[in-house]
Amino acid sequence: MRKKELYDKVIEWFKENMPVAETELNYNTPYELLVAVILSAQCTDKRVNMITPKLFHDYPTAEALAASTPEVIFEYIRSVSYPNNKAKHLVGMAKILHNEFHDQVPSDMELLEKMPGVGRKTANVIRAVIFNKEAMPVDTHVFRVSNRIGLTTNSKSPLATEKELVKYIPGELLPIAHHWLILHGRYVCIARNPKCDSCGLKLLCKYYKREYNVIKQ
Repeated sequence: MRKKELYDKVIEWFKENMPVAETELNYNTPYELLVAVILSAQCTDKRVNMITPKLFHDYPTAEALAASTPEVIFEYIRSVSYPNNKAKHLVGMAKILHNEFHDQVPSDMELLEKMPGVGRKTANVIRAVIFNKEAMPVDTHVFRVSNRIGLTTNSKSPLATEKELVKYIPGELLPIAHHWLILHGRYVCIARNPKCDSCGLKLLCKYYKREYNVIKQ
C-alpha cells in the first residue's frame, strides 16, 4: 500500500470513528492552557487536572503568576513530574507573557518558544488548540502511534515525525489529527500491550501485521 493511500484510509477511519477529538486538559483561557501544557510534560493530563483548579483560582492571570515565586508555586504543583523545574518555568513564562506580550498568548512559534518551559511541542499545542493553526504537536503518543501504524518511516525524532505527518495530512485536519493520534495512543495503542484485538486500524497497521504475521493486503 502506498503511503498516501495509507494516510487516506487512516484519516477516513478517524473521521468516522472519532469525529470529535479534543484536549483532555481542563482550561478556560489561553493562559490556563499554556500553564496546563507546561505542567503536562511527562505527566498525565489526569494528574494536571487535579492540581490546576486551585492554581488557577489563586493565580488567574499571568500578572498574578509573575508576581509569585517558584518556591510558592512548587507547593501547588508538587505532585506532578519535575515540580522544581516546572515551578521555575511557570513563573518565568508568566513574567515574559505579562511584561513582553501584555498577557496575550502569541500564536507565533518563535515568540512562544521565548518563554521558559515552552518547547516546540508545547508551542504547537497552543497554535493548534487555541489558534487552529496548521500545526502538529508530537508527544510520545503521536510518535509511537505514527511509527506503529506506518505513517512515519524510520523517524528517529519528534521533529522528523512532525515533518512527515505534516507532509501527508491535509493542513486543515492537522489541529484535530494530533488529537486523533494522542487519544488512540492513550487508550488503544498503548505503550505496553497495545489493544490490537479491539483496534479498528489493525488491518492497516504495520505493527499488527508484523506481530501477528498477517498477510499484507
